[in-house]
Amino acid sequence: MRSLFTTILLWGLATIGVSLLGYFATSRWIDSRRPRMDDMMAKTQALQLEGARNALGEGGPEELSRYLQRLNELFRAEHFLIDASGTDLVDGTDRSALQARASTRRHHGPRSSTEMGVLLRIPEDGGSRLLVVVPPRPRGADFFPYYLWILLVVMLFGYGLAVHLARPLRGLRLAVDRFGRGELATRISSNRRDEIGELARAFDRMAGRIETLMSAERRLLQDVSHELRSPLARLGFAIELARSGGDPKVSLDRIKRDVDRLSCLVGELLQLTSAEGDPQSRNLRLVGVFDLMHELVDDCVVEAEARQCRLVVIESGDLGGRVLGDPELLRRAVENVLRNAIRHAPEGSNIEVKLDEGPDVATLTVRDFGTGVPEESLGMIFEPFFRVDDARSRDSGGVGLGLSIARRSIDLHRGKIVATNANPGLRVTIELPLAAEGAEANVPERL
Repeated sequence: MRSLFTTILLWGLATIGVSLLGYFATSRWIDSRRPRMDDMMAKTQALQLEGARNALGEGGPEELSRYLQRLNELFRAEHFLIDASGTDLVDGTDRSALQARASTRRHHGPRSSTEMGVLLRIPEDGGSRLLVVVPPRPRGADFFPYYLWILLVVMLFGYGLAVHLARPLRGLRLAVDRFGRGELATRISSNRRDEIGELARAFDRMAGRIETLMSAERRLLQDVSHELRSPLARLGFAIELARSGGDPKVSLDRIKRDVDRLSCLVGELLQLTSAEGDPQSRNLRLVGVFDLMHELVDDCVVEAEARQCRLVVIESGDLGGRVLGDPELLRRAVENVLRNAIRHAPEGSNIEVKLDEGPDVATLTVRDFGTGVPEESLGMIFEPFFRVDDARSRDSGGVGLGLSIARRSIDLHRGKIVATNANPGLRVTIELPLAAEGAEANVPERL
């Protein structure tokens, strides 16, 4: 496979060659179609002949010699005034040989001799005539040394262009190879402002997203493996106890707890996967988010009372707004936040649920009065399987996926979920964009 560098260089050389050939061919064609130039030369030589005759008649051979010398300097050719036999009228030199080699045109000017470059002008009266010896016309190949420096300069620029284009592409290829071998931290970090730089930055963005996804997937697999290891080990231990003749009821109760825990883990993993599923598979509806919140509060009253806690709903403003979204995903998000607050609320405390509606945003705030979360952990509680207090979370029945499911569900609805310490307790705030008026007519069947 030919490299881009070689291709650019060869194309540059081919362009130069074609340009030079075209220049020479066009120049020859133009020269062959210039009768006006021949007429001009004929008239010029007629004037020269007349001037030479006048100089000879007025000042003799000396004046003629000076006149011819000026013509030689002006036209860069040798001029001789000769008689019909070819004798030089200045010094008597025989110029018949040159006269014989010249092509003549008595009235319409001279033809050029490609071999000798000798021109002859014969007047109508047949008297003294003008003989001109001109330098031979150079051929096209004779010009090549004069254009060689242009060729070298263009080649140099072509080489620079090839390096300018090929080097970053070669670096991009190497980066793609390294990334394909598993070096996910590979980046190009190009500062170029052209299309190659845009391609390199697009690769860096793609590599960053893939690295994030792959890291999250690996971390999720590790966390799932860690979560499954303990209940499976306890199940094996309970089965061995039952086989060894221990109390079957105790063993079955232990097996039942671990099976329930595994079922809860699988269920929440399915919810997490569903929250990141195909957007086209989600049902889009206009959801009364505040009505949904009241329903969830009613559903969680029994669970809160079991911990001797009380759910307190605080409403602010007109709460008639609706959100365009998937009702099931919104239900999961709000329910997980609410149940997380109940799970960590101290016995006998209140759990505040505030509902507020602004011009464009519906705001739901859930606050417990527990111990809160360390400041350094606030940004991590929405990560899968993260627990501030691992032992307490296990005892309370959580697997560390509830808030992660809530965040991803809210993100899918272009909302925002934030956790802050309320001192005491933790405050989780959910903001969802309200649907515009008349949105019912524009609701598609699928999101």
